Amino acid sequence: MAENVIQSLPQSTPVGKEELGKIEVAPEVIEVIAGIATTEVEGVSGTRGNFATGVVEKFGKKVHGKGIKTEWTETGLVVDVYCFVQYGASVAKVAHQVQTQIREAIFNMTSLATQEVNVHITGIQFDQVNEKTE
Repeated sequence: MAENVIQSLPQSTPVGKEELGKIEVAPEVIEVIAGIATTEVEGVSGTRGNFATGVVEKFGKKVHGKGIKTEWTETGLVVDVYCFVQYGASVAKVAHQVQTQIREAIFNMTSLATQEVNVHITGIQFDQVNEKTE
């Protein structure tokens, strides 16, 4: 649903200047911004993707928007994030930091305010220790 919607940014016209035009931000851009903001939070080990993003990443391409869904509602922009938390991290603190980081990143880069940032913790990532026996 988010793929079909493009949102316009608020445009203020300085006094004595004519309006330059309209600025539109594609939903994919917002998803990438939210994805990068999510992975920058300490305690997040990754975001959940689907089969297609897994295949693309196997070929070496990084998919920044995976695990992020955006939707425009009557009340505003709603962002859903599906991520994994590292074992030992406080789930509540990490989720709150993800919400704050996404809200700030989207506002700073696009001047769009988010109505909701919903964080869905889909798993816990345990540290994998590779031990070689000799």
